[in-house]
Amino acid sequence: VVHFSVWIIFILTLTARLTVSPSSSQIFEGDFVSLSCEEDDSSAGWTLRRNTSKQQRTQCGDGWGKPAGSTNSSCNISYIDRWDSGVYWCESREGPISNMVNLTVTGGSVILQSPVLPVMEGDDVTLLCKTKTTPSNLPAAFYKDGSLIRKQPTGHMTIQHVSRSDEGLYKCDISGHGESPSSWITVTGEHTTTPPPTSTPPPPSTPNPASTPDPAAVRT
Repeated sequence: VVHFSVWIIFILTLTARLTVSPSSSQIFEGDFVSLSCEEDDSSAGWTLRRNTSKQQRTQCGDGWGKPAGSTNSSCNISYIDRWDSGVYWCESREGPISNMVNLTVTGGSVILQSPVLPVMEGDDVTLLCKTKTTPSNLPAAFYKDGSLIRKQPTGHMTIQHVSRSDEGLYKCDISGHGESPSSWITVTGEHTTTPPPTSTPPPPSTPNPASTPDPAAVRT
């Protein structure tokens, strides 16, 4: 009789999802912004970090923002500044990281509210062109990769059943008020997690970088 010992190894994948309120990749200077790591396991010790043009891998409370609670997994920025533009993510003690969120803070008068996370193929996506001081239903023109794609009488544009061909650099314009910054919209077939960059994030007008840094460099 031969006895076999079978070892079953369960691998626990720690995950977190960074959410932003208001849910927009573009934000007016002076607005209140809340960021939170939605955690599967709070014991993993998730910390909210960011890269900006001035600082790298700094956590909430380290010269920016105020932790919302007893941990560093949630953060409030009471008056967001243009220097707060950059890449934000959640990072655990064990090493795994969340999705990245690229925030653009503008001192201009127009923003394009677009998804902060990659969009799933087949979903509907609504873009909103709004000003800081006037109603958000003004007529607006929407552009993709520099070309006019649509003019809308109410400032809203919905892209139905998005596909990979809808991925690109979007901006909008409201006559008499100005033009928004540009934001890259990513369309994906599956949920992905990408390591944060170790250098200064690309400017808002630049599409996603072609290469991804070594995750080990981020955790050093």
